[in-house]
Amino acid sequence: MVQMRTHTCDELRLQDCGKHVKLVGWMENVREVGSNLAFVILRDFYGTTQLVIEDEALLSQIAKENKETTISAEGVVRERSNKNPKINTGDIEVVPDKIEILGRCRYNALPFEINRSREADETQRLKYRYLDLRNPEVKKNIILRCSVVASLRQAMTEHGFLEITTPILTASSPEGARDYLVPARKHPGKFYALPQAPQQFKQLLMASGFDRYFQIAPCFRDEDARGDRSPGEFYQLDMEMAFAGKEDVFAVLEDVLPPVFAKYGKYNTASKAPFKRIKYKDALLNYGSDKPDLRIDLTCKDISALFTECEMDALRGQTVKAIDISDCDLTRKQIEKLLADCEVQSGSKGYWFKTDADGKLAGGIAKFLAGKEEELNKLITLKPNTLVVVSAGEYAVKMAGVLIKFFGAACKGHMDKEKYEFCWITDFPMYEIGEESGELEFCHNPFSMPIGGLEVLEKAEKGEIDPLTIYADQYDLVCNGVELSSGAVRNHDPEIMIKAFELVRLGEDDVKSKFPAMYNAFCYGAPPHAGIAPGVDRMVMLLAGEESIREVITFPMNKNAQDIMMGAPSEVLPKQLEELHIAVTAAEE
Repeated sequence: MVQMRTHTCDELRLQDCGKHVKLVGWMENVREVGSNLAFVILRDFYGTTQLVIEDEALLSQIAKENKETTISAEGVVRERSNKNPKINTGDIEVVPDKIEILGRCRYNALPFEINRSREADETQRLKYRYLDLRNPEVKKNIILRCSVVASLRQAMTEHGFLEITTPILTASSPEGARDYLVPARKHPGKFYALPQAPQQFKQLLMASGFDRYFQIAPCFRDEDARGDRSPGEFYQLDMEMAFAGKEDVFAVLEDVLPPVFAKYGKYNTASKAPFKRIKYKDALLNYGSDKPDLRIDLTCKDISALFTECEMDALRGQTVKAIDISDCDLTRKQIEKLLADCEVQSGSKGYWFKTDADGKLAGGIAKFLAGKEEELNKLITLKPNTLVVVSAGEYAVKMAGVLIKFFGAACKGHMDKEKYEFCWITDFPMYEIGEESGELEFCHNPFSMPIGGLEVLEKAEKGEIDPLTIYADQYDLVCNGVELSSGAVRNHDPEIMIKAFELVRLGEDDVKSKFPAMYNAFCYGAPPHAGIAPGVDRMVMLLAGEESIREVITFPMNKNAQDIMMGAPSEVLPKQLEELHIAVTAAEE
């Protein structure tokens, strides 16, 4: 006996013929044949089974019920005359002698057909997510997510990590995105913040004497949605190691992730250790992106020197990047269409030319390279039937990355799609010039250890070196062109921490006030430590082969950070606002 049933709807086989069984589930479909025969497809979590109603009274009972009503059916298993090889139970059927209505569907019309819900409008899917999840194709992504999380937990535990949960209500902290704030009823005018990441807590655990920490951590960031980013909340495999550096972190993930990807992924091949390592500046130089998809064999080359004097304004004196694509058989129309798609993606215009069967330049901007063939051939490979796509101007590097992505996928023989290709991006800039402030700011994580430590910071302070040349001991994990995670060797030394913040105009008092617990903890002797936090949602998205991250989240928000199923965000009662000492003012129109 399993709960209210003897078997699931995916369990019965020919050897069960003659048994009296009890099944429960949803009526997926009802097909009446005459006045005393009907076929019912019964679906539960596990699969489907066909019921054959041959009793007039039972048929009358079923006929008045809507699809998606839940029932229990008791009867005898028999062999099907018209077998269905597409389902596991396709050799048998059940002839009920008793049917009980367990949960009536009171609506004759459904918002969408359950088994075709993925074709429905996304708003309808999210509003009726509990119906959408009944679709086996939708449900399998959630099951996959559960399996992946369980495997990650097991692997991390086997590597000696302790799973420790960290607080959800904490203090607001500058992590790079907007906080979700929670008013503190007992402390008028003050707020908690939902953690953008457990960053400070996991570093405090290292200072507390824990050696290896991990958790499947919820993170909350008020940021806009993208295909690979869900607004509101997301989950990550958060980990930290004491008395450890970059190599230790790399070794753990290079051991943990490939088996998970090979076992659960759409493709059964994943990179083996060691993953390829690419410095940030080299990634931009060669791939036009700090998230290169190494399944594509294309790279970009700088051919700016050929256009210092050019009749075409868009190329003359600009940064010009070129990607040469051998044995390309795209038509002019296909090339122009792909360039237009790249322009939409990057906001920059692309150009092209090619070599014909004799190796001569033709098409696109070829006329502006007349007489420069020999010089061009030193920079890129110009075999016959080679297409060269070009980006230029302020966004030449970004556009080059987009060109590699689009043309690599479109041109035969340049992308091995059937695998998971990992790489590490290392040595990120520690500082950058802020677009809005025009002043020096942290480029990524302010808690990263600068490569060169205190010495390099002091040189920058004295003006002996440009602070923009300082690199952080930070690293990203990238898989198939998707950034799975950022991590770093942490700045565990209060003196180095203060000096790093002084360069962005924040003094010792600022550090103490913004990060009091971490600063004080480090003053009591902290171990060198390092960590990373691969995104679980993005991992499962890659494993499932989905384009949208919402397909692997059980109850996702829409692109506007709304839960239209639950009606969140919503207004609250005036009494609730009074208790929280909050007054809501009307937004300006």
